[in-house]
Amino acid sequence: MRWSWRIGEVAGIGVYIHATFLLLILFILILDWTQAHSLMIALAGVGFVLAVFLCVVLHEFGHALTARQYGIRTRDITLLPIGGLARLERMPDDPRQELAVALAGPAVNVLIAALLYVVVVLRGVEPRVDAFQLVGGDFLNNLLSVNVVLGAFNLLPAFPMDGGRVLRALLATRLEYTRATQIAARIGQGMAFLFGLVGLFSNPFLLFIALFVWMGAEQEASMVQMRTSLGGIPVQRVMQTEFRTLNAEDTLASAIDHVLAGAQQDFPVIEQDRVLGVLTRDSLLRVLAERGSAGFVRDAMHTDFAMADSHDMLEQVLAKLQECKCRSLPVLHGGRLVGMFTLDNVGEFLMIQAALRRAAAARAA
Repeated sequence: MRWSWRIGEVAGIGVYIHATFLLLILFILILDWTQAHSLMIALAGVGFVLAVFLCVVLHEFGHALTARQYGIRTRDITLLPIGGLARLERMPDDPRQELAVALAGPAVNVLIAALLYVVVVLRGVEPRVDAFQLVGGDFLNNLLSVNVVLGAFNLLPAFPMDGGRVLRALLATRLEYTRATQIAARIGQGMAFLFGLVGLFSNPFLLFIALFVWMGAEQEASMVQMRTSLGGIPVQRVMQTEFRTLNAEDTLASAIDHVLAGAQQDFPVIEQDRVLGVLTRDSLLRVLAERGSAGFVRDAMHTDFAMADSHDMLEQVLAKLQECKCRSLPVLHGGRLVGMFTLDNVGEFLMIQAALRRAAAARAA
């Protein structure tokens, strides 16, 4: 994710913090200072926020480590002002496995809350969730309250919360996966509408949550629909077969001519039939600014790049494209370059298939 910085790695999973998270820290500092006019209280407020987000990270690791039990990798975990985001390679195809992965996060919050409850009781204090205070208050009791709220909120049956995936998994035990997703998404959007309605007359923050839930439900339904539409289709049916290539010893002036001559943005760099690298538009512009058009392609090309095989399925290649954070992939057949694959190819393929389905439906009518 852009504007994110790596702060560590646990169990082979990189943990990142998004730049906007720093705005939350600044907000808490200003809020505590304006209400208490005490630097110690302001710093304690920041410490509390960091403790909360440690719980959020543990929540996300609950998902990640459970998914690992089913052979699913987690690319990274990113801290955002609204919570954490664990990017799994995919969700399990088995509804029971998806149910376990979805419940693992809230289960971590329940466990943390239970441990904090014991500690608070041992200190001789009565644990009270309703005694939460944004500024001041008992640190451990406040943290206990937050974990209870995090666990409960994430179990709301609406995407992108864990409860939406729990609902989908339960529905998918009896319904087809796409249909289960559509029903879960509609229920989530119904909840978003209620949040928005209540927010109009009470708490404006609920409007933000409503928008977040509505968009999350829409995105999840679209992603699953696309996966279903692309299932079982090899990349060779979608890839570009007419494309330009470059040699490592070509000048950047030659690359500029290729860019201006057509819509292609990334170029495979080849030597005979072997792919040596990929020259992307971004790297071309960067080296042009440093060395001018007299530089060589070998100075700008990426030698660490992902590739696809012509028999790979589209869903698999899309995941590879997302993982490498690139716009295109060279496609090989028997070790020989036969095509280039981009996200634009997928969009065009889906539009063509939709038009063909409409034509078939019109003829049937």
